[in-house]
Amino acid sequence: MSFTPPSYQFGFADPESSRARTERGLTEATVREISALKNEPRWMLEKRLAGFAAFQAAKFPSWGPDLSKLHLDEITFFSRATDRAERTWDDVPDRIKTTFDRLGVPQAERALLAGVGAQYDSEAIYHNLKQEWQDLGVIFCDMDTAVREHPELVQKYFGTIIPATDNMFAALNTAVWSGGSFVYIPKGVKLSVPLQAYFRINANQVGQFERTIIIAEPDSYVHYVEGCSAPTYSDSALHAAVVEVFCKSESRVRYTTIQNWSNAVYNLVTKRAVADRAATMEWVDCNLGSQVTMKYPSVLLREPYSRAEILSLAIAGSGQHQDAGAKAIHLAPHTSSLITSKSVSFGSGRTSYRGIVKATKAAHHVTSKVVCDALLLNDESRSDTYPTIDIQHEDNQIEHEASVSKVGEEQLLYLQNRGLKPEVATALIVNGFMEPIVKELPMEYAVEMNRLIELEMEGSVG
Repeated sequence: MSFTPPSYQFGFADPESSRARTERGLTEATVREISALKNEPRWMLEKRLAGFAAFQAAKFPSWGPDLSKLHLDEITFFSRATDRAERTWDDVPDRIKTTFDRLGVPQAERALLAGVGAQYDSEAIYHNLKQEWQDLGVIFCDMDTAVREHPELVQKYFGTIIPATDNMFAALNTAVWSGGSFVYIPKGVKLSVPLQAYFRINANQVGQFERTIIIAEPDSYVHYVEGCSAPTYSDSALHAAVVEVFCKSESRVRYTTIQNWSNAVYNLVTKRAVADRAATMEWVDCNLGSQVTMKYPSVLLREPYSRAEILSLAIAGSGQHQDAGAKAIHLAPHTSSLITSKSVSFGSGRTSYRGIVKATKAAHHVTSKVVCDALLLNDESRSDTYPTIDIQHEDNQIEHEASVSKVGEEQLLYLQNRGLKPEVATALIVNGFMEPIVKELPMEYAVEMNRLIELEMEGSVG
């Protein structure tokens, strides 16, 4: 699978050609138009309108990165590239198929995956699940299909972890969501290979608002991998996804993200999971590219012996602010969480760790550990840590540690004296720094991630 950095061989754009497209800006008429174009049932339109009302009442965050250059009245909130999601690559329109061929999606499906979905601008253009998993009752489809074919499940789970009133961009997503994945894993089913979705913004000044729901029934397992990219434009684009994950008792879900947006994208995402008794939720979140990222994968540990593990990786170059982190909310006794954050800043880039660990009065015998490590490559780059720890029961074990280091001249000189160019030497040091997170990726993705880091480091020194 190929995910490419801002230098950015996948910064190409196809000629824009939409089957349907709303006018720029957001009104109630826009929301109704999106729902009508999708021929949605009344209950989904009502959810959208409630989201729009919440959005109108919300304000931009007063904390975190600067969003003053994000002008929502200039964004197109819906752009349809095809009439339906296909089940074979041969049926995908040639101009779109060429894009995903260049991104490596078909090869990844054949070699690595139980199923794959591909989204182009606002809607899915392809979704396929291998027959062996269909036969076991696994559901893997785009969200629009799920609304039509599995309405009872969508109605039951949609917006129950992340309501429209949660934050401004969750409200926006609820109003204008389009595409995304719906995954249902039956009781006792364990997928031995990952599912993957790839999200591509093609058009200029278009927002992408996928909605993803994953339901893992008791004693099941799924690994879901998503990748994202966009062309390089001078105008801003917006990616504001919402992800809700339901880990039933003794289930395990791993959600891996490798987002590598162009520098024009504002990446403002809300991700949250609930973990029931003895369930395990794992977020592996890798953030490269974008102008601004605000993303804090969260787990609500609501029943005893549930576990959360959140690995966050961020790389910020000049003109970028990666504000990433994690939240572990312990609501029950004998729960545990481990948060590991790794960040690299170079040029004038800025990374921030922003996280919350909370244990309520009912949550005793909790163990939690947070480790934040930042690496600065020059004097202009910056790293900040904003941890919040709220422990309401004394019988708990909570740890937090943070460190900031710089690439030393001695290290670089040592490697350069052995024939390595400065960029290669720096990439080698960065790869070693990131290794605890990269090693958690499937082998093929780990190799690609290391290649991305090497490319990202080009021009970062000297």
